Amino acid sequence: MTKEERASLKNRILELIEIGEKEIQLLEEHTKPVSPENSLGRISRMDAINNKGVADAAMRNKKSKLSKLKVALTQIDNEDFGTCSNCKRTIQAARLMYMPEVTRCVRCAAR
Repeated sequence: MTKEERASLKNRILELIEIGEKEIQLLEEHTKPVSPENSLGRISRMDAINNKGVADAAMRNKKSKLSKLKVALTQIDNEDFGTCSNCKRTIQAARLMYMPEVTRCVRCAAR
């Protein structure tokens, strides 16, 4: 991986981290406990609880991806960054730009 590709990828990771942190802040509003209010009907309350569950799952996924992006940011200057952890082949630059947190090539990830 060239220095220009690493710099571009580093900027992409920083951008994705910033976006992820903003999305987590927004999701925190939707994951607050649903209080039993008299104004909510039974169906509306069930819908609110369901929406909270969906938001909780999205929050977990965002936090997981954010932590992986932070690890990728700390590892980007290592010479083995961009190498598949399974087969030791180079991960395609396009894959890393799209998903910088990946540690496996397409072939190994599909297995």
